[in-house]
Amino acid sequence: MATNGTAPDPLNGSCPVPIAEHGRIVLGHGSGGKLSGELLQDIFLPAFDNEHLARLGDQAMLDVNRTRLAFTTDSFVVTPIFFPGGDIGQLAINGTINDLAMGGARPLYIAAAFILEEGLEIDELRRVVESMRAAAAAAGVQVVTGDTKVVERGKGDKLFITTTGLGIVDKPVAISADRARPGDKVILSGTIGDHGMAIMSRRENLEFEGTIESDSAALNGLVSTMIAASPDIHCLRDPTRGGVATTLNELAVASAVGIEIDEKEIPVREAVRGACEIMGLDPLYVANEGKLVAIVAPDAADSILSAMRSHPLGKDAAIVGEVLAEHPRMVVLKTTIGGRRIVDVLFGEQLPRIC
Repeated sequence: MATNGTAPDPLNGSCPVPIAEHGRIVLGHGSGGKLSGELLQDIFLPAFDNEHLARLGDQAMLDVNRTRLAFTTDSFVVTPIFFPGGDIGQLAINGTINDLAMGGARPLYIAAAFILEEGLEIDELRRVVESMRAAAAAAGVQVVTGDTKVVERGKGDKLFITTTGLGIVDKPVAISADRARPGDKVILSGTIGDHGMAIMSRRENLEFEGTIESDSAALNGLVSTMIAASPDIHCLRDPTRGGVATTLNELAVASAVGIEIDEKEIPVREAVRGACEIMGLDPLYVANEGKLVAIVAPDAADSILSAMRSHPLGKDAAIVGEVLAEHPRMVVLKTTIGGRRIVDVLFGEQLPRIC
């Protein structure tokens, strides 16, 4: 509260941030938000410090014998394992492909490790594996190695999957979280919040007006189309855990720039918007699994946007904001009523275990 009779300016960074110390892991540590950041900064980065990890990208970019390789790994613990529009297997393949594609790489190979809970029905496992096979084939990648472990009944939740992906960067691009520059345009590839609300509807047996399905999809084809239109793509991210809001904050911090987005330009399906209002959720923080955020040079924005809209996964693409020199490391939303508010990173988790 202001003590001088004036309201505090929400853009001056003076608002207090809640501080908490945890002696044990809580669900919020897996949110992709501030608690996840604490784990990275306090435990993982000091232990494994190196130039590749320090970039904090969706993938490591490695130069091996003059070949640019992209290397990534991810774990999937979504519950339930089957949901409207997809399942944990399809999600694992698509999510790994997308992490490679966000570096401009052409995905090639995937490894998959399965942790199975005693009691999992064989037919359910077969269904998940078939879904993975179909997703990999559709994206033109191969599952080439893996591992299987089984834990006692009650010590898992049916099925967890860890995937590792390898790809090659064979286009003249330089895509990195620290390359956003003032004047760049922010492009969103389509509607947001579909995946998170699809998971919530199935998990809680909720029925909303209108159909809500996960947007899980492999984005390598869309990224290839974008690069063909112009290599002037500075940053790419798929806004999964923490949604678009968290992703934009990560890019603003990495590039030491401000980002301003326009609420009226952000595409949200009416069914998702209504479901979020009922649940008290902000679509900007809800997970997506088939969308990307691109920050591109201003002169290339129109051609990249046009190329995206020509692709099935980018037909709803829109320019939703701009990179600024003002308020560095902060994201600001221009609201539909003409105001402005800070879009911060959530401390914990809106929807746990959505990927």
